Amino acid sequence: MANGDLVAHFEAYSAWRGRLSDNIGDFRNWLNEQELNDAQTDLRIQHLTDRLRDDKLNVAFVAEFSRGKSELINAIFFADYGQRLLPSSAGRTTMCPTELMYEEGREPCIQLLPIETRATDTTTTEYKRYLEEWKVVPLDIESSDAMAEAFQQVSQTRRVSVEEAKRYGLYHENDEDNVVTVHQDGTVDIPCWRHAIINFPHPLLKQGLVILDTPGLNAIGTEPELTLNLLPNAHAVLFILAADTGVTKSDIEVWRKHIGNQQGQQKGRLIVLNKIDGLWDELKNSEAIESEIEKQVRNSASLLDVKTSSVFPVSAQKGLLAKISHDETLLAKSRLPALEKSLSDELIPSKQEIVRDNTQSEIENMEDSISAILDARLAGVREQLEELLGLRGKNEDVIEHMMTKVKRDKDDFEKGLQRFQALRSVFSQQTNILFAHLGMDALKTEVKNTRIAMVEAKFTKGIRDAMNKFFLDANRNIADSARQVEEIKGMMSAMYKKFNEEHGLSQTIPPPFSTLKYHKEIARLEKAYNEHFNTVLNMLTHDKVSITTKFFETLASRVVQVYEIANHDVENWLKAIMAPMETQVREHQLQLRRRLESIKRIHKATDTLEDRITELKHMENSILKQQQDLTLLKQHIANSLAFEHTEQTIAASA
Repeated sequence: MANGDLVAHFEAYSAWRGRLSDNIGDFRNWLNEQELNDAQTDLRIQHLTDRLRDDKLNVAFVAEFSRGKSELINAIFFADYGQRLLPSSAGRTTMCPTELMYEEGREPCIQLLPIETRATDTTTTEYKRYLEEWKVVPLDIESSDAMAEAFQQVSQTRRVSVEEAKRYGLYHENDEDNVVTVHQDGTVDIPCWRHAIINFPHPLLKQGLVILDTPGLNAIGTEPELTLNLLPNAHAVLFILAADTGVTKSDIEVWRKHIGNQQGQQKGRLIVLNKIDGLWDELKNSEAIESEIEKQVRNSASLLDVKTSSVFPVSAQKGLLAKISHDETLLAKSRLPALEKSLSDELIPSKQEIVRDNTQSEIENMEDSISAILDARLAGVREQLEELLGLRGKNEDVIEHMMTKVKRDKDDFEKGLQRFQALRSVFSQQTNILFAHLGMDALKTEVKNTRIAMVEAKFTKGIRDAMNKFFLDANRNIADSARQVEEIKGMMSAMYKKFNEEHGLSQTIPPPFSTLKYHKEIARLEKAYNEHFNTVLNMLTHDKVSITTKFFETLASRVVQVYEIANHDVENWLKAIMAPMETQVREHQLQLRRRLESIKRIHKATDTLEDRITELKHMENSILKQQQDLTLLKQHIANSLAFEHTEQTIAASA
């Protein structure tokens, strides 16, 4: 039994991406056929299609242990396999953050990062680049039993000394919760693995869904990768409570610090009140049971400060059983379909909107550039036609005069090219300044110096000062880059205007560029630091080495990623701002050369005049046909971009 709306909507969303990518591919093929493509445009189209193909939709499941989190994942995504794939039993089952995804070209397997890697300064993200550091367990996808057995790997634990657990940052003497985990022989249980990645060809995973299964609320504090990267970047977070325990103090703390408060009013944050089957008391009538469930919903919403519509009471266990046994009545009673519908109704449209907006701005910029080229060519051809039609019946003196005029125009433009080359030189200097503000080498040196300062600090104030300086410098560099962007925009606007006035080139407005998103991401990271580590309590309950090696390394890695993205975006923007002028200059220079050569030929042999007029009329018709084709291609892409969620719903129910 498929999970209805969720699967159908996700498949419709993937099909939408596929059609959009196909239409962009048609646009690319047409550019190649018409010899309108260039290396820069082709690279931009390739990036666009790669982004559509590799687009991911991340859904995170967060809960304390024994809330039925893994069972909920089984019920929503893996019921078709006829049994539980993810381990799901009383107590802790998921012992490390687990990502379920599909990477094309790789064999189905489970990658397991040893817990010993926590003793290093290297983040999980960095380790993902080095497959040899992971244990790889093959997956036999032909056998559900074999897969279920392989998935048990993520729940493996081992006993180690307290000293070893401390070295991995998994035990702190001042943490009361750790005391109860110490066995009589002085050992503690810790996970065998730091992180798991399951590469599995499930239909939804193949279409780009990524599922994050977290190992309990306590892991959020010990593995900063969850706090700073995986959870904030999830498109949806399902926060699971249990109807029998309600909202605990730790539930409230994690919701406010890591999920609810951090994301504000962002869609895709859902509360799941699981195990409502525990309230199915046979001695009570249905109205009394319903009243009890609604009471739990209201209490949960009140304690977490959310609307009751954001809380979904379900029974994952009964929902899984109902799907496996094809029991529609039990499935409805489990209320699982309501959660799945909300997930698809909120998650997929908001994700589609982001992809659509990003794609639309990029493709429209390229379409405008091609339109400008065709407009310039058409204007040039018509100008030549007007000149040559005016030469009919004229003597050689008139033709000589016309040739002299065109030659003078060409010489004037050549002088303008000297200014253009000077502009390119200044543009290069300005871009060097811009990239200096976003320099990766300087940032990595800053990271290194901050790390040293934190390790050498004797007091918490020294650690705090080092971190504050790190954030201050990171934000200042981005602010300086924003001012440099404005200076470059002003310079290019002035040059576009000058070339428009002197040579009739179209006056293009430089595309906008904002650094706000980089500031906001760094602000989010700084907020996470202030909330979780910049307090006296945390300084006392976590030793300095744990702070610097576990939290700062992940935080610094995220800042480096922000700068890498900023560098990539700036590079693309600089190309976009200069490319239209380069294209127009090249086209105008070519048109002037063609006009001069045409009049020279006519001057030498007047019988070629009519041939040249016929040739130009053919060129005019060809360009007009190209403009019609471009309009049609633009419409096809626009239709794909405008594909609405309501149409997905119709397709899903058809």
